[in-house]
Amino acid sequence: MKDSAPTMTANPPGPARPVPPQETETTLHFTGPATFGRVPRLDQVDTADIAVVGVPFDAGVSYRPGARFGANAIREASRQLRPYNPAQDAYPFHYVQVADAGDITANPHDIDQAVQSVEAGMDALLSTGARLMTLGGDHTIALPILRSVARRHGPVALLHFDAHLDTWDTHFGAQYTHGTPFRRAAEEGLLDTSALSHVGTRGSLYCKEDLDEDTKLGFGIVTAADVMRRGVDDVVRQLKERIGTRPLYISVDVDVLDPAHAPGTGTPEAGGLTSRELLEIVRGLSDCHVVSADVVEVAPAYDHAEITCVAASHIAYELITLMSRQIVFFRWVKAHEPS
Repeated sequence: MKDSAPTMTANPPGPARPVPPQETETTLHFTGPATFGRVPRLDQVDTADIAVVGVPFDAGVSYRPGARFGANAIREASRQLRPYNPAQDAYPFHYVQVADAGDITANPHDIDQAVQSVEAGMDALLSTGARLMTLGGDHTIALPILRSVARRHGPVALLHFDAHLDTWDTHFGAQYTHGTPFRRAAEEGLLDTSALSHVGTRGSLYCKEDLDEDTKLGFGIVTAADVMRRGVDDVVRQLKERIGTRPLYISVDVDVLDPAHAPGTGTPEAGGLTSRELLEIVRGLSDCHVVSADVVEVAPAYDHAEITCVAASHIAYELITLMSRQIVFFRWVKAHEPS
């Protein structure tokens, strides 16, 4: 944000204040309905600036299933989130209306039909003017979300946090899986190919040509080892130069984190980012125009002590804060435009 931008360090005055999360001074974190961060449901507010939506779908996985239970597990872990975000010096829920839109039903027996259902559900939410914070589900759902987002914003920059490339062509002949969404998105013209980045990739591949094919699609790669050697600030600087002012979609596969920080995922790989590194990279993107985001591949059945769910809830909280800050800034700019 520019120096002259408004701050979000106190509750906004007046009757237009959004409906905030349930106040934890009078209600305990572990009581009541489990919406994300205890925000109101979408049907409890007139409109939402940011809609949190779950997609309980995992029929596209190639290894361990279970991400269909991820969205609600993230919601449960988010009960501890509080109104003020000191890392970004902001009250993300008090300046813009954040609401939980519930879940989109996706057919677990028919991937093509599921993709169509997710796309239609995202179209409906985006048509209200809301930005999306999607809780997966497996990474297959990124394709229909990107279709909807690109319909509204045109081809978008993509920042993809993941242990894996997810640009494979097919898996056992299937075009729509959690390993193929960004190949399909590039083929369909949904992405601005001058502003695509993977962050946190590592592990073995089927062949060296996987990297060549990925490069041809336009992706740049910051590996997990790059983050360790170069540090967060240098990586953030590179990413922001590549993204520029373009509309940006951020997709976070929780397996970008090392299994020590995220054991509850379908395809874990050793040598990943720490939670701290990932959160600091996300926080560093405050100048970027984030139009929507997702956090996917949380599989709570493998998540001892809810480590992964807690991490995912904090990642989503930081992404929501980014979007809320930008919404406030754009409103301020519009209010100060010459008449």
